Amino acid sequence: MSKKWKVSLAVTLVSALAISGCSQRPESASPGASSGKEGGTGTSISKKTLTMMSNVADQPVQDVYRQILNDFTKENPDIAVNIQFPGSAYENNMKVKMAANDLPDVFDTHGWAQIRYGEYLADLRDEPWTQQLTDTIQPVITDKTGKVYVLPLSEAKDGIMYNVDMLNKYKLEPPKTLDELIAAGEKIKKESGGKTVPFFFSGIDESTIGTFFDYFANSLLISPANNSAEALLNHSFDWSKWTTLPEKLLDIKNRGLINEDFLTAKRSDIPGAFTAEKVAFVLLAPSFVDAVHKLKPDMKIGLMPIPSIAADDQPNFSGGERATMGIWKDSKQIPEAKKLLTFFAKADNMTKIANVTKLQPGLKGIESQHDLTEYYKKYADIRVFPYFDRVYLPNGMWSVMSKSGTELLAGRITPKDYTNTMKQETERLRKN
Repeated sequence: MSKKWKVSLAVTLVSALAISGCSQRPESASPGASSGKEGGTGTSISKKTLTMMSNVADQPVQDVYRQILNDFTKENPDIAVNIQFPGSAYENNMKVKMAANDLPDVFDTHGWAQIRYGEYLADLRDEPWTQQLTDTIQPVITDKTGKVYVLPLSEAKDGIMYNVDMLNKYKLEPPKTLDELIAAGEKIKKESGGKTVPFFFSGIDESTIGTFFDYFANSLLISPANNSAEALLNHSFDWSKWTTLPEKLLDIKNRGLINEDFLTAKRSDIPGAFTAEKVAFVLLAPSFVDAVHKLKPDMKIGLMPIPSIAADDQPNFSGGERATMGIWKDSKQIPEAKKLLTFFAKADNMTKIANVTKLQPGLKGIESQHDLTEYYKKYADIRVFPYFDRVYLPNGMWSVMSKSGTELLAGRITPKDYTNTMKQETERLRKN
């Protein structure tokens, strides 16, 4: 997959340069951080300036990063840090920088530490915090030789969020199988008089549909004891097995268990629909909690693992790296960059990040207290499978999976058509 990624750099270079030119200017970690003088003292001091780029988009999380950086520069007045949060331009910026082999000293790998960015990253195996890596994140960011690619600031354990009071009202426990989830949805719709539908999808933001397939692909193909992981990796997978997923989604739609306006609905409509009790289950990242609480601060939101598809199987979480800090292997300031990572890895700083992101820390021994903490503790022993598309599909298949899902729900293709598209596009992209 890394070869395909390199090829794509040349294709996107020109357009990405245009986007890069409009990205946010570097921000100093503290006033005068790159001025060469220690703020307020008037004393000249030789500084080294680290460049840092993060994929974090949420303002509250950015604010916590800035706070930690300010604390770092106070303790290390000889090091300044200029940070960028390019938002949606992040990936294109990084493509340009990789093509030029001119990367930030420290950067976020946003889920692709080994596959996409691995050859650009310094080995961090000797850093003290590596002894704290969680059992679930360790294999994601460490290769067979023992190289540790990044500091995992947060680890994803994605499942299904739900209205706690609604499940209590209808005397429902979090479903453990997809069939139980569908049955619970039918009960909620019936007993609410049709006010509430279980699921919400957006044909405008097709990632809401793609997420269904990415989550339940693990439940169908990876979770069972007789799984298809090896066949997917060695390209011998029998794609007819995939058809179960589009059949299940189409069945959910035909039962009237999704929003009728799915083709024109927006992702941004989901928090409002959820607070108005028009939808019960949501397949989104934990930042959804903050969006809901802006509208209804006291609403209780629960998190459950992704239900199994086989009745004799167990639920699972879908996860992997979320926010990370890696060091460019050709940086001229690797010792300073390592010092910065060690500072971020401090327990109090990791706690701050966990509480604002509502995600699991990637290090053991970190305390957190937020809306989802009780559910992470409750399901601490539930298996976590890496995001399906990151491991088993070539780059570019997320869009195929999402768009094909929209076509399926719109009635323009059949479940078998969906499967054929997945097979053809996977084979095509693997050749590129």
